Amino acid sequence: MAFQLTIDEQQDQIVLYPQGELDMYYASDFKEQSLEAYEKAKKDVLIDGGRLDYVDSTGLGGFMYLLKEVREDGHKIFMKDIKDNIRKLFTITQLDAMFTFIEE
Repeated sequence: MAFQLTIDEQQDQIVLYPQGELDMYYASDFKEQSLEAYEKAKKDVLIDGGRLDYVDSTGLGGFMYLLKEVREDGHKIFMKDIKDNIRKLFTITQLDAMFTFIEE
């Protein structure tokens, strides 16, 4: 499945809705679109992974790229509805400590 990113700028945060597979073919699109949205608003970012099916190492790199930019401005990235297979990748790489996961 191809990757798609929907962005919703809310009053207190930017919500990113990635959908499909965030892999080497789409990581640059994610970085470009998410950073553009962040640069316009400069708020905390919530990544809603409810429709995100797969992330590879370049997809993780896209998250890290955004995190670096967000942290420089004193903001945070929150993640919710992250599927177990993707969350496991964050845990194995020890990147789970760098993001705030919202458990529902």
